[in-house]
Amino acid sequence: MGISLKQQTAWKDFLTPEVRFLLLDGAIRSGKTVIAILIWLHWLPKSPEGHLAIIGKTKTTITRNILDVIKAIRPQAIGHYTSKTDVVTIMGRDVQIISANDAQAESKIRGLTLAGSMVDEATLLPEPMFVQLLGRHSVPRAKMIATTNPDSPAHYLKTNYIDRHEEGLLPDWAVHHFTMDDNPGLTPEYVESVKREFSGLWYRRFIQGEWVSAEGAVYDMWDPKKHVVEWDELPRMVDAYAVGIDYGTQNPTAALILAMGEDGILYFVDEWRLDSTNRGHGTWTDAEQSQALLNWLHTTTHAPRMDVQPRRIIVDPAAASFKVQLKQDGAWGLTDANNDVLYGIRLMANGLGAGWLKIADRCQGLIKEAPGYSWDPKAQAAGADKPIKTADHSLDAARYALATTERLWRRTVDNTAIKLTHTT
Repeated sequence: MGISLKQQTAWKDFLTPEVRFLLLDGAIRSGKTVIAILIWLHWLPKSPEGHLAIIGKTKTTITRNILDVIKAIRPQAIGHYTSKTDVVTIMGRDVQIISANDAQAESKIRGLTLAGSMVDEATLLPEPMFVQLLGRHSVPRAKMIATTNPDSPAHYLKTNYIDRHEEGLLPDWAVHHFTMDDNPGLTPEYVESVKREFSGLWYRRFIQGEWVSAEGAVYDMWDPKKHVVEWDELPRMVDAYAVGIDYGTQNPTAALILAMGEDGILYFVDEWRLDSTNRGHGTWTDAEQSQALLNWLHTTTHAPRMDVQPRRIIVDPAAASFKVQLKQDGAWGLTDANNDVLYGIRLMANGLGAGWLKIADRCQGLIKEAPGYSWDPKAQAAGADKPIKTADHSLDAARYALATTERLWRRTVDNTAIKLTHTT
């Protein structure tokens, strides 16, 4: 694989003694992470004595984005590691693996003196942890290299570091912006197919590499004429991955079945909701909700378009008492939902935009909530992307089902996306 001029320049900057922090930001598939890894592997044998670390959102993302890539491009450079790895040997040096996925993230590096670090998806680190991390590179000749996709223009990484670097206030920083054109390993056909997967906010951030605000509708590509399918026109479902459940007591409870059609497209095929239209007087107990939900599931699996039973019942991770009740009532495949909100939103936005996700007209709660789902302007002003928490119960249930089962449907959907690209 060749190295582009942008990648060469970034490499040269990192090796310059005056540069202590190298940040590579920009579009997905633009070669940021690969060149960051190559630079770091080259530098490690020459790095000063002291602690080294790789920091990312979770150990899972560090493994997928960094360790697995090292193993693929230079297998002799890395020692054995597992999903529970806290330390891994890279280029003969012990490197600590540190996740930033909870409120105690900052404490994980407090007191640590670093000779070098690599940061994966820097915008996902809490600001206190990132500030703490910068101050921990106190070993002479210590260096940090970080990669990220763009985020809000009010994000601390943009306002406190990138903007100040551009003003000449951070002379020991080097910042390079990447697009897919900077990745020599991509074919024009592949670039075009990836561009088709995104729209709106996600297109501007992940394809154009812009630091732009999340404003207005979350699903700005929503079009009932494109995305809603009448029940009688659904293809036969060949697999049902899950029913995603967002649980409520005073608020609605929503459950949506995610299935794969024989056409290779994902469908939310049916929905069960308990809300003001059918709740009646008073609050339903967990036992009442569980029994009604399971009765619906057993009935739905015999419907004309749905002759397969969902593999999993995926529940809001905060609904502890409801999960206990479901288990007592014989629920199968009980799984805590992946509740990474932005990741789930992005999956759903990609599916709607690329055409590999559609909704049956039985899912009326989801259909009614989608067009009004909006970004929170107050959160945006503070540099965070958060949707307004109202009328989102079916949307949350859908997000749980999509994000938690991705590994089960991803390969089929990718093949479907390629076919859709060639027919449009």
